[in-house]
Amino acid sequence: MTALGPVGQQVLLENDQVRIWHITLRPGETQPLHHHGLPYVVVAVQGTKGVIHTETGDRIDIVENTGDVVFRDPGQTHMLTNVGDTVYIGRIIELKTSGTRT
Repeated sequence: MTALGPVGQQVLLENDQVRIWHITLRPGETQPLHHHGLPYVVVAVQGTKGVIHTETGDRIDIVENTGDVVFRDPGQTHMLTNVGDTVYIGRIIELKTSGTRT
């Protein structure tokens, strides 16, 4: 079995509701293979072009523009490579609970 890396590079905040990761990738850099066990939201603080390589060998070309926000379901194991010419800065917000708070 392949060893998996963390979802991001630094945890900025964690409590019983969420875990928020910081990620920075310079052009050509790759976030190591990691697994998303929780639903999550990605916020592109500074966007770029990227390539997701899944554990099963699929390639997904993506463009994250600065300010983009996307929700993703849990379960994917993948790597992210910055193939653009700008630094990518993102926040990954893992949702630990699915209930609502009032």
